Amino acid sequence: MPSDAPPPAIHAQALARSFGDKAAVAGVDLAVAAGEIYGFLGPNGAGKSTTVRMLTTLLASTGGTATVAGFDVRSHPEAVRLRIGVALQEAALDPKQTGRELLDLQGRLYGLPSAHRRRRVAELLELVDIGDAIDQRIGTYSGGMKRRLDLAAALVHQPEVLFLDEPTTGLDPTSRAAVWAEVRYLNQELGMTIFLTTQYLEEADALAHRVGIISHGRLVAEGTPGELKRSVGSDLVIATVAAGSAEAAARAVQAVEGVSRVEVSDDEVVMAVDHGARAVSPVAVALADAGVAVEGLTLRTPTLDDVFLHITGGRLKEDAA
Repeated sequence: MPSDAPPPAIHAQALARSFGDKAAVAGVDLAVAAGEIYGFLGPNGAGKSTTVRMLTTLLASTGGTATVAGFDVRSHPEAVRLRIGVALQEAALDPKQTGRELLDLQGRLYGLPSAHRRRRVAELLELVDIGDAIDQRIGTYSGGMKRRLDLAAALVHQPEVLFLDEPTTGLDPTSRAAVWAEVRYLNQELGMTIFLTTQYLEEADALAHRVGIISHGRLVAEGTPGELKRSVGSDLVIATVAAGSAEAAARAVQAVEGVSRVEVSDDEVVMAVDHGARAVSPVAVALADAGVAVEGLTLRTPTLDDVFLHITGGRLKEDAA
């Protein structure tokens, strides 16, 4: 990093957390630049939420160091909290309050004067689009409205860094698209640094400037979505074969010209190829010659799930399940 470059908005070195003899996070190194959307991708139980809880001062680390907005999370937690916004998986909302009462209370907790609070609530209403429901009890809100209100509450004090922990889990496609639009606006128009944890491949691909993939408490890959997908190959041929025949299929296609790598996931054989269109027919012939029953043969470009398979040997969606 050049000497005149600004310090990272989030910086962790060997960050770790154990619960008894179980390492939930096993030494994570990462640096998130100011103004960046960083996607933290991994299945349930991989260590995503534990990492976020340490970075947001909600959970003490058992190893390593971390700074957020220039302050150490262990020695200066109050300074970190004043500069971050946090929307966790489970929104901590009082169902008996109205949305407006919640946002006003959040502003009071951050010491905002009355006029400033009113102005911020009006600004946030335009952003999260809750409409007239802002004066209704939160207990009447849909899941999507609660998520948007929780996001608004995290933004009342105009934080430098925003942590979103799986913000669209369980939302319908319309509500998910609304949250995506809000995240883009905060980053592109307001320059906010956003640390986004997710188990949705398309979410990380669509929103993040860079992605870190975590598996079993370790950061196993990092880069732009494009870089990570290119590391797998330019094209993939996917053969879905009869149960129990994937290993035989893999052996059959390894010698096919143009196939550079073969990986197996359950009853799928994933082949990285240089020229997909040219490889499909030779692959089909090789499988037929080997007596492998093929149920499907697909040509496509790599996804982040293919990156996860290549690095860990398992599909992200299967791991999450």
